Amino acid sequence: MESFGTDFSQVPLWVFDLPSTNATLNATCTVLLIAGWICIKRDFKKAHIGCMITALLVSVAFLSCYLTYHTMLQRYAGNASIRFTHQGPVRPVYFTILITHVILAAVNLPMIILTVIPACRRRFDKHKRIARWTLPVWLYVSITGVIVYLMLYQWFPSDMLRAIPR
Repeated sequence: MESFGTDFSQVPLWVFDLPSTNATLNATCTVLLIAGWICIKRDFKKAHIGCMITALLVSVAFLSCYLTYHTMLQRYAGNASIRFTHQGPVRPVYFTILITHVILAAVNLPMIILTVIPACRRRFDKHKRIARWTLPVWLYVSITGVIVYLMLYQWFPSDMLRAIPR
């Protein structure tokens, strides 16, 4: 079966489970980030550390699954992504969310690293200054990751998804 010149028949079936896995990881990260923020506001430092380390690990798992998904699509189908094909007023909304998500996701990784390093060095003054910027960006990226998934795969499924073997 082909759609948009893309043949998904050779892609291992488990690959098609990765988008929902990624959305779940993003949603989990969102909950952990909010919980970590609440914990630090209430001075529950150990709980904050636990939430944030877990959020970091969940984000690493997400990045691994995300890169695996797109690599496998490219390798087996010659196309690394599923296109948003829905027309109408939701289309510019989707692309606005997607573009801001991608740009901030690229900025997010170095921000997270720059936030974690001072915490590991027990430079909490510097950690706090950077975290004030990192947290909203990280939250935006994790929340919009779920929204992009819902728009592309659930609410307005791409025409390309019809070509995926079931």
